[in-house]
Amino acid sequence: MDELRSKLFYEQKNGYDLIDTAERIDAENYCRAYMRFLNECRTEREATDYAIELAKEQGFVEYRPGMALSAGDKVYQSNRGKALMLAVIGEKPLSEGAVIAGAHIDSPRLDLKQSPLYENEEMAYFKTHYYGGIKKYQWVTIPLELHGVVALKNGETVKVILGREADEPKFVITDLLPHLAQDQMKKTMAEGITGEGLNILIGSAPYADEGKDRVKLAIMSLLNDSYGVTEEDFISAELTAVPAFDVCEIGLDRSLIGGYGQDDRVCAFAELQAILDVQKPARTAVCLLCDKEEIGSEGVSGMQSEAFDTFMADLCESQNVPLRRCFEKSFCLSADVTAAFDPLYPEVMEKRNASRVNYGMGLCKYTGARGKSGTSDASAELVAYLRRLYAEKKVIWQMAELGKVDQGGGGTIAKFMAKRNIDTIDAGVPVLSMHAPFEVTAKLDCYMTYKGVLAVYEE
Repeated sequence: MDELRSKLFYEQKNGYDLIDTAERIDAENYCRAYMRFLNECRTEREATDYAIELAKEQGFVEYRPGMALSAGDKVYQSNRGKALMLAVIGEKPLSEGAVIAGAHIDSPRLDLKQSPLYENEEMAYFKTHYYGGIKKYQWVTIPLELHGVVALKNGETVKVILGREADEPKFVITDLLPHLAQDQMKKTMAEGITGEGLNILIGSAPYADEGKDRVKLAIMSLLNDSYGVTEEDFISAELTAVPAFDVCEIGLDRSLIGGYGQDDRVCAFAELQAILDVQKPARTAVCLLCDKEEIGSEGVSGMQSEAFDTFMADLCESQNVPLRRCFEKSFCLSADVTAAFDPLYPEVMEKRNASRVNYGMGLCKYTGARGKSGTSDASAELVAYLRRLYAEKKVIWQMAELGKVDQGGGGTIAKFMAKRNIDTIDAGVPVLSMHAPFEVTAKLDCYMTYKGVLAVYEE
């Protein structure tokens, strides 16, 4: 009976029971590089710049339409500095398709409004509009830092990073003291902090003169001295407040990683490192670092735009291959995170189909909500292909589902890739506290996701 059970039953194992010391060391080295990336890249613009620098060091060159390309050539193209496409040209023609991995580099955050600066009772504030799905109460009473750009009327673009260094000032959204919060605490968690209430405290010392709005004037004077901006310049600015937490190891055993923006930069780094490591793949390998996924992949830098189609069409034209023929033979790994089973909140998860920390890369056949609404739902054949490939490449993986049926749900870029007639499946790192200002992942799962992407590129 034991032999029969072993033959017929499916039993997942903790990843640490399946790897040796050498692979544990490889995982540690990989995660150190990932933590540097996460610390340096707080926005999609910063992630794009960082990735381009890494790519250049590995021989990638900026793609120009009409360039002659041959097997092994490495090219990249930035989409307005907010998204990035990289490709390593394969030995086989694009008529046999490409192998694509796509992750997003935007994360939930607080964007400054276009007219953000105001003074109230001799305190200066920035008004914000939250970006992506957040629990608003998680963003109060934590240190914040400011990132982004200000585009001036003269055509100059000023980069702003304020609060990242240890000796730089931080910012905060205040909350009521419990002694006076009786009415607030009777509200639901969703109502206790409102979107319009997410106003960031940025100063209190008045300008040494007479008149109104002296604190606002003092703040504006400091900004003008440091960055040469005026209040009108906020209209053409993209400024973002993000948590001022450094990435760190979690746990006495240092087995976990804690930090902001792991959804989905943990998968973005996995596919970036994989395409930097791949050499002369059989089919052209493509890495997509996408923007705007957290708000539906909209806009010119999101996956619903035609920027990716244009890039691939240019590559196809260099080989006289119709784009549609390339797409119908292509495969896409939509590298996005999934919800890790949290023993503190078991009521929202279905344990048999939930991903777990330290059980490897999570394959998610479908996402969506309720009756699989809004998902591409990968085919059985596609899942079987990855089962076979990952067994050969010794990639530790698990199946994943985003919570109980009717409990909630979510989406990725998968359906937009599938709309292009590309076979697509979601896969990525299980995350605890997803979308919180401080998310947690397991080192083993991060490393196995990198191995999973690399295996697909090299197949």
